[in-house]
Amino acid sequence: MNPTPAKPGGTRSPSRRTVLRGAFTAAVVTGTAGALFPLLDRDPAATSRPAPAPGPGSGSRATSEEFAEMYRGREIRGTATVVPAGAPADDRVAVAAEPVTEIRIDGRPLHVMRRADGTYLSDVRHYESYPTLLETARAAVDELGTARLAPPAAHHM
Repeated sequence: MNPTPAKPGGTRSPSRRTVLRGAFTAAVVTGTAGALFPLLDRDPAATSRPAPAPGPGSGSRATSEEFAEMYRGREIRGTATVVPAGAPADDRVAVAAEPVTEIRIDGRPLHVMRRADGTYLSDVRHYESYPTLLETARAAVDELGTARLAPPAAHHM
């Protein structure tokens, strides 16, 4: 491979490959920074919602959200219960508590998932997240209109 020829003043100009490599690296760094900025720019105080400590007589379970109401003629009920996890796996890793969620619309279960950021989404409104279970249930009722949730499928083994 021939080295880059020297300019008349005795300095070498960077090769085309070096210039393209630098431009590509700059583009990757800029794209990564742009993608991560919304995650790093959040106000941690606004997004962290610690679960309440277990009350007297509640054993090892602490309910962080519970509701029952009539919304647009539909009965919606829901709970989010934090189930404490076991002891740390070793000295370095502590296992976090896992929330167990349940929503029922007119007595039928609505599958709800909790996202990493603490919001919820459901099978009915799977393209949008909501900060609370109540808002998730209301959005599902809005989307369902007069339709009913399908009964849960039987699991065969």
